[in-house]
Amino acid sequence: MGRLPGVWKSAQKPGRAWAMMRRMRTRLFFAALLVAALPWVAHAQEQGFTNRATELKDKASADAATVAQLPVDTPVKVLARGGGWTQVDAGGKTGWVRVFHLRFPSTVQASDSSGSVGLGSIGSALGFGSSSRKANVATTGIRGLSPEDLKNASPNPAELEKLHSYRVDKPSAERFAREAKLVAVKIDTPEAIR
Repeated sequence: MGRLPGVWKSAQKPGRAWAMMRRMRTRLFFAALLVAALPWVAHAQEQGFTNRATELKDKASADAATVAQLPVDTPVKVLARGGGWTQVDAGGKTGWVRVFHLRFPSTVQASDSSGSVGLGSIGSALGFGSSSRKANVATTGIRGLSPEDLKNASPNPAELEKLHSYRVDKPSAERFAREAKLVAVKIDTPEAIR
């Protein structure tokens, strides 16, 4: 009758063909899910660099023990963030660094001008991304004190003495400003304060 043997067999057993189609759909679903998850896996450990010489601490505290001294431009992998601190892995040593002592290169994802189809194109076709340029931007906010925090505060003479130890005399401040090539700028007192 001109029928192919394979077509005849599947037509005879429709349950088997539907089971194959269901398995194929399931595989396609998981493949699409994997493609969609790739950007999150890639950013799980964000790459950064120290923007100045800094200390790698064992806890997220200025009083914590120093694990290592990190010179400027040390590559680090971000493991966690907490307040004004970031947990990093720096060359196999894990610890905490002040968030403002780190810089993160902006990453740009550009469309492929060669016309080739890659994972980015597949993700775009499935609606999981865009092949246009985009940059990752991170901002940091640190919570201040609430009125309740101020109300419940209690003096700590030892910390006050430590604070006074950071005080600098005028000649030292002027020398620092000269070395850093800072320029004095006169700012008029606002009307509301006068």
